Amino acid sequence: MEHTTLLHIALLLAAAAIAAPFARWLRIGTVLGYLAAGIALGPYGAGQVFTVYQAKEILHFAEYGVVMLLFLIGLELRPGRLWSMRASILGLGGAQVLATALALAGLGLAAGLAPPLALFLGFALSLSSTAFALQVLEEKGELRARHGRAAFSILLFQDLAAIPLIAIVPLFAVTGAAGDGMDVTAALKALGVIAAVVVVGYSLIEHGFRLIARTGVKEAMTAAALLTVVGAAWVMQEAGLSPSLGAFLAGALLAESAYRHQLHADIQPFEGLLLGLFFTAIGMSLQLDLLASSPLLILGLVLALTLVKGAVLYVLGRWQGLDHASSRRLALAISQGGEFAFVLLTQGVAAYVIDQRLADLAAVVVTLSMALTPLLLLADEMLLRRRKSEAFDALPEMESHIIIAGFGRVGQIVGRILRAKGIPFTALDFDAEQVAMVKRFGAEAFFGDPSRPDILEAAGIDKARAILLTMNDVEASLRTAGFVRRHYPDLKIYARARNRDHVHRLMDLGVHVIRRETFLSALDLTQELLRGIGLPEREVKFAIETFRTHDERRLADDFRHYADEKRMQAKARSDAETLASLFKADKPDAEEADKK
Repeated sequence: MEHTTLLHIALLLAAAAIAAPFARWLRIGTVLGYLAAGIALGPYGAGQVFTVYQAKEILHFAEYGVVMLLFLIGLELRPGRLWSMRASILGLGGAQVLATALALAGLGLAAGLAPPLALFLGFALSLSSTAFALQVLEEKGELRARHGRAAFSILLFQDLAAIPLIAIVPLFAVTGAAGDGMDVTAALKALGVIAAVVVVGYSLIEHGFRLIARTGVKEAMTAAALLTVVGAAWVMQEAGLSPSLGAFLAGALLAESAYRHQLHADIQPFEGLLLGLFFTAIGMSLQLDLLASSPLLILGLVLALTLVKGAVLYVLGRWQGLDHASSRRLALAISQGGEFAFVLLTQGVAAYVIDQRLADLAAVVVTLSMALTPLLLLADEMLLRRRKSEAFDALPEMESHIIIAGFGRVGQIVGRILRAKGIPFTALDFDAEQVAMVKRFGAEAFFGDPSRPDILEAAGIDKARAILLTMNDVEASLRTAGFVRRHYPDLKIYARARNRDHVHRLMDLGVHVIRRETFLSALDLTQELLRGIGLPEREVKFAIETFRTHDERRLADDFRHYADEKRMQAKARSDAETLASLFKADKPDAEEADKK
C-alpha cells in the first residue's frame, strides 16, 4: 500500500504556511493559493509528488475540514435563529436547486444527452461548494451581509438536498444495471438517526463537557470537542447521511452552551488546516491532461455552468429584495460546482448512470469553476472600486467645517440649521439621486462614499471641526467611525444610530455622542397619545421622563455584555418588570396629589 512520507507531510504543511499567505498577499484569496499548490504537487502537475491514490486518500481525509466548518457555523447559529430562517432555507434554497437543475438539464438535452443523464448532471452541478463559498465570503467579511446570509441559506439547503440526491442516484440509470433507490425503511432510519443526534445533543453532551471542564485538563477538552464533531459525523455517515449535516446539527445544539466559545477556540485551528488541505487535494485532483486535450470544450462548459447558475441566483436575489450589487455578489459567490458533485459523480459511475469519461470531464469543470469564483469576486471588487474612484464630485477646500456623512432625512435637518447659523459644512452621500434631489431644492451636497478614507481626506477631514455620521448603512457608519477614531483621534464624532446594537458597536469604537434615530420622536408621539386618552399631565410627564431615564441607563449598562444574547433577553425581562414597578409606585403619589 502506498504511504505518505515525512516529505509529503512537509509539502502539505508548506502549502498552508507559504502558498496561502502568498496568495493573500497577491489579493487573490487563500483558496486559489491552496489550489495552485495542489495542482503543482498533484499527479497531473509538474511536480507529480503525490500519486492519484494518495491524492484521493488526502481528499477523503481532508473532507473533515468541511465537517468542522459546518460545526463552527452551527455554533454561531442558535436553534431559534435557524428556525426563523426556515422560509429562506426552504424557499430560496429549494428554488435555486430546482431552477438551476432544470436549466442545466435543458442544456444537456440540447447537447444530445439522454433525459435521465441530463437531469442527473443538472442536479449534480446545481450544488455549490459550501467550503469554497463560505471561506471566500468570510475572508471578505460578507458572510453577515444580506447576500451572505442568503448564500448561507442556499448552501445549507443544498447540503440537505444532497442526502436524498445521493440516495436516488440509481433511479437515473438507463442501463437497468442499477440497484434500488432509497426505500421507506432507509428514510425512517435516517429520520431516527437525526432525532437521536438531537436528543443526545440536548441531554448528554453539555453534561459531558461540564464534567471534563471540572478536571481542568485542557487537552481533554480539546479531545472532547473533536470527539463531538467526529462522532456526530460518523453516526450520520453510518446511517447513509451527510457527515456535514451531523456536525452542523451538533454545532447548532451547542450554540446555547456555556462552552460554546471554548469549543470554537479548540476546533478552529483544526478546521483551518483541514480546509486548506481539502482545497489542496481538490487542486491535486484536477486532470490537466484532460484539460489539455479539450481546452475550449472545458472552458466553454465552465463558463456555461457559471453563467446559468449565476443568472438563476441573480434573479432569486432580486426576488428576495436584494439590490443589484448584493444580487450580483450572491451570484458570483456560489455560482461554482461543489464537493457533493464529486460524490454524486462517483455514485453515478458505480450505478451506471454516467460513464467514467463524462464523469471525469464534469469533475474538471467543477474544479475549474471553484477556482474561478475568487477571481470573479476580485474582478467585481476592482471594477466597483474603479467606478467609485471615477465617479465622485470634486470637493471644496474648507477649514473649520463640519462633515456630514450621509445627507438623508437626519443629515438634511442638521444641514439646514448649520446653514442658517452660517456654519460651513460639507455633506457627502453615496446616493446620486439623493444628491441631485437636494440640489434641486437649494441644498448643497456632494456625491461620494463617506466610508472611504480617500473621499474623507478629499473632503478635508484633517481640517474639520467635527464629523456627523448619519448614513443609513450601519456597516458603513461603523467603518467611518473606526477610520476616524484611528487616524484622527482628536476629531469629535457625533453619530445617529439605527438601533441599540448600532449604539453599542459605536461605543465599542469610542464614539460617545450618539442618538437613536427614532427614540425622541417615539417618546414625543407616546406623550401625545397618553394625553389624548385622558391621562393627567403629571402622570404623562412622569411616565415619559421615567422611561427615558430608565432606558438611557439600561442602554449604558447593556454595553458591557451586549454580545451575550441570552443575558440580554433575561435583562430585558427584568428591566420591563422594574419599569412597571416604578410606574405602579407612582400611582399612590399621583392620587394623593390629585386630592390636594
